[in-house]
Amino acid sequence: MMKKHLLALSIGVALGTSPMTVTAAEHNASAEQIMQELEALKQRVENLQSELEQERARNDKIEQKQEEQAEKVAAAEEESGPDINVGGAVRFNYTVADNDQAAKDRGGDLKFDTFRLNFDGEINDVILSAEWRWYEYFTTIHHAWVGYEFTDELMAKAGVFQTPFGVLPYNSHNFYFSSLYYVGLEDNYDFGIGTTYTPGDWRFDLAFMKNDERTWGPEFDGSGDTDTYDANVIGYNGGYSGFTGDTDAETSAGRARTTQAINTLAARAEYDYKVSDKLTLKPGASVKYGQLEGDASQGDGDYYAAAAHLIADYDRWNVQLQYTDWEYDVDDPAAQYMTYGYYAGAYTGPMSAKALTANVAYTLPVEWGPVSSLTFYNDYSLIYDKNADYEDTYMNVTGMAVSAGGLYTYFDIINGKNQPFVANGMTSDGESNTIFNINVGYYF
Repeated sequence: MMKKHLLALSIGVALGTSPMTVTAAEHNASAEQIMQELEALKQRVENLQSELEQERARNDKIEQKQEEQAEKVAAAEEESGPDINVGGAVRFNYTVADNDQAAKDRGGDLKFDTFRLNFDGEINDVILSAEWRWYEYFTTIHHAWVGYEFTDELMAKAGVFQTPFGVLPYNSHNFYFSSLYYVGLEDNYDFGIGTTYTPGDWRFDLAFMKNDERTWGPEFDGSGDTDTYDANVIGYNGGYSGFTGDTDAETSAGRARTTQAINTLAARAEYDYKVSDKLTLKPGASVKYGQLEGDASQGDGDYYAAAAHLIADYDRWNVQLQYTDWEYDVDDPAAQYMTYGYYAGAYTGPMSAKALTANVAYTLPVEWGPVSSLTFYNDYSLIYDKNADYEDTYMNVTGMAVSAGGLYTYFDIINGKNQPFVANGMTSDGESNTIFNINVGYYF
């Protein structure tokens, strides 16, 4: 037994000091090294992941900047491209006049009135607005101007645009306008430059109108001087014996341009006073002063016009009031009246006068199929205190305007005296006349 124990002890000692024991120790050391390497590898992977995330973030920022730049380029391309709206209208008139018995016998006349094209929009923040009109017997420009808004309050324009004077945009509600239209003091358009400034509740207009919208030379040739939408001064009776002033027919037979209005400075101010939620008052004043240019044999001169006006809106009611005073001072002592050209004809008007306009309208919203609103109105004009003791001019228009989709229709009963297109001329002394007129317009 003792030998067996000694043998076992010898084997154990031998095993304890054998190469197998050394290999286990080395194995433990290798395992620890591997763990360290794995830990280091794990750290490198984490670092790589962090770098990858940072690279992705950088790429995202680059892509975002590229998208923003692309959007800016697309917006710039869109802004640089034309954004112009094309519209227009076609209109017809049905008319029955008391002083036209033949037309009354055939139940009135239905005639073509107007076809027009409109262009409105912006190109690179430059505003464009233009309109050309075709009438039955002539064609003409209505307006054509470019403008720019420097701020929300300040805008400037140049070209053919509406002269800022009196109640705007129209001193009337009816198709025939007011009597002031026929002496160039309502809805009148000329060549010039102008600004509109709207600080707070104020509106200020200032314009320099070089001359009217016609394209004519210094000599009247009868071709185009009267082919205009609005009334422009083309002469006076003192410098041309063909102008008698008795009737518009005689004046038309002897048409000649002896003078023109040039270098007109127009200024207008208006205050928008909101009295309550329903009532708004817009009192204002207008003035314009310009020169008259004639040829060498007929002389020059100057002219002025001034007006005080008020627009009142109460709920569905609209009221327009205006007092106007004007005078033409021609360097010709024989001059007695001015001659205006418009709608392919020549018509006379006083050299000096005063005028009152008083208009009222009520708009009623409705839902009658396509009919969306009815506007009832009465517009009254009086031109008085004329030079040379010419008789007063008056015109009263009672009517209704119907809005139905693209259709806008005027139904007017017009009564007037010494009023062009109604009864005689402004330098005549004739009888009053009544006209029933329907104007149907389709606007697109």
